[in-house]
Amino acid sequence: MPATKSARAESVDGYLAALPEDMRAALERLRKIIKAAAPGTTEVISYRVPIFKLQGHLLVGFGAAGNRCSFYVMSSSMIPKLALARAGELKGYVVRGATIHFSPDKPLPAALVRELVKERIAENEKLARKRGS
Repeated sequence: MPATKSARAESVDGYLAALPEDMRAALERLRKIIKAAAPGTTEVISYRVPIFKLQGHLLVGFGAAGNRCSFYVMSSSMIPKLALARAGELKGYVVRGATIHFSPDKPLPAALVRELVKERIAENEKLARKRGS
């Protein structure tokens, strides 16, 4: 059963509860991996999907639409490097913009997600230093 557009979720738990079981399970797994890789993050609903923020800045997010799940890397500058450096790890996944799409029955490898989250943390820290915040 594909995910359908529904009323706006007020919380990440509410967002997940509205999904079919297979998508919910895949995204709950992704959520756990992200939380473990980035302690101290806060979860919000932004752009109608669950987003993790660290020190007030967007980090990564996830969502579901149609019959696929998505991991939002939220960094357009990281994606070209990602596609080149991790071509083997991303084989079989669709990468568009700052998003990696996957099916619930072929979740992203935990090690890849952890590494991408850590890269995003480093990128956000570098931007914060540049801005002086």
